[in-house]
Amino acid sequence: MKVIAYDIGTTGIKSCLFDISKEGGIRFIAGEIEGYSLDILPGGGVEQSPDDWWGAMCSTTRKLLAGAGVPAKDITGVSFCSQVQTVVMVGEDGAALRPAMSCMDTRAYRQFEKYMHTGIRVEGLDIFKVLKFLKATGAVSGSVKDPMWKYHWVRENEPEIFAKTYKWLDAKEYLVMRATGEIRASRDDVGLTFLYDVKKGRWSDPLCKAFDIDMEKLPDTCESTDIIGGLLPGAAQELGLCPGTKVISGGSDVSLCQVGAGSLGIGDVNIYSGTSGWVTTTVDRLHLDLKHLIGSVIGADPDTYNYVAESETSGKCFEWVKDRLTRTPINTYDEMLSYAGGTPPGSNGVIFTPWMHGNRCPFEDPHARAMFFNVDVENKGSDMIHAVMEGMCMHMRWMLEATEGSFKTNPVVRFTGGTAQSTYIAKMLANVLGREVETIENPRHVGAMGAAALIAVSMGVIGNIKDIKDVIGAAARYAPDKEAHAVYDRIFPVFKDLYNNNKEAYKKLNA
Repeated sequence: MKVIAYDIGTTGIKSCLFDISKEGGIRFIAGEIEGYSLDILPGGGVEQSPDDWWGAMCSTTRKLLAGAGVPAKDITGVSFCSQVQTVVMVGEDGAALRPAMSCMDTRAYRQFEKYMHTGIRVEGLDIFKVLKFLKATGAVSGSVKDPMWKYHWVRENEPEIFAKTYKWLDAKEYLVMRATGEIRASRDDVGLTFLYDVKKGRWSDPLCKAFDIDMEKLPDTCESTDIIGGLLPGAAQELGLCPGTKVISGGSDVSLCQVGAGSLGIGDVNIYSGTSGWVTTTVDRLHLDLKHLIGSVIGADPDTYNYVAESETSGKCFEWVKDRLTRTPINTYDEMLSYAGGTPPGSNGVIFTPWMHGNRCPFEDPHARAMFFNVDVENKGSDMIHAVMEGMCMHMRWMLEATEGSFKTNPVVRFTGGTAQSTYIAKMLANVLGREVETIENPRHVGAMGAAALIAVSMGVIGNIKDIKDVIGAAARYAPDKEAHAVYDRIFPVFKDLYNNNKEAYKKLNA
């Protein structure tokens, strides 16, 4: 059967056509990509138009079917992998009442402080409220960017919008609603609101009361493999699909990239680098590392958890350096990699820190920013570009190191996301980590692969989510170079100290 998986990213959508069968597994056929704007506002606001998501979903679906020569009647189902911790306020008619607040939005700092910077504190957070979170969720809403603080920001700053709000949804739930008319939220999505009782399998009444959350505004929950409904006639017409086509819930980008990477065994690590990035390990228990802000969250597999260390900007740094270093002979990413390819490990002394929009892990600081450190008059643009790539990899190493303070990880790691398309960066990551790194086929579409795999489970083509590990294998493997790794071992402590030595300056400049 043929299915479509939508990967709703921070800056664009990837709409992918797959063929799934018991004999052939999950086979990527074609993909279409379309970008949309991310509006950066004064005071830390980051917003998007939900209509832009839907519009991009419709146009890419039509292009996908036309380009692949596949009739709409052949599409059995659709599903989603989506950015998370986005807040969409909708009225009773399902229309968005204001632009969506992105996961990168930091405006709710005062709302966060009001609730969490009180009483006796551990790592800056109210210990009694931390304990309330841990009892229900196993994790803590410890970042100003988390959804409930955006909810409170709207309530305090836009009371007329708040009064009209029927439900507050994440990006995927909004699109599922546009497609089917039904409002359901998958457990892995609602788990990242930190208001969902993991053990009881429902919204936490004590947490909602403690943090003044109206439970009537929260959506009903479901599993990632649940069929939510069929495409409504109007939605089907806009998409170019048939009415009644099955819509499967899907899940968050973190959980479905873990699925799409095939990293479903206990201790399996997936390092993802797209616009943002993360190091996710499949674990068998809830755990919170409050010092490094890493926690176990619900995944698509109901029997395991994802232990997630997140970086706000990863591949975004790569994009930034390509667009900004205009005096270098660069038009494409391939040209950029070729230009920097002769640079030795260590970038001739230059170090780059990739905290371009604050950071979550292994330290939470919305004020942190990127820097080039130790630049000499002899350094070239190629050194700067090379340092950006190394900075991305070293931050991933830092997050993996923090992860291993709590869980044993398997020695070979998977590397996925748009950045993983580069053989050069995959080899660099192996050298920085000192570990073997595997990539999968079409690593840019790992989230869509995860969504397609969930359709296969939902339709009975694959027995259960755990069996997906046997279907998705490695396409390439990279072993570390010992000499290069020794260079990074020398640089890595300096890299970490750049934050520790400058955090007060960041606060003075950017608070």
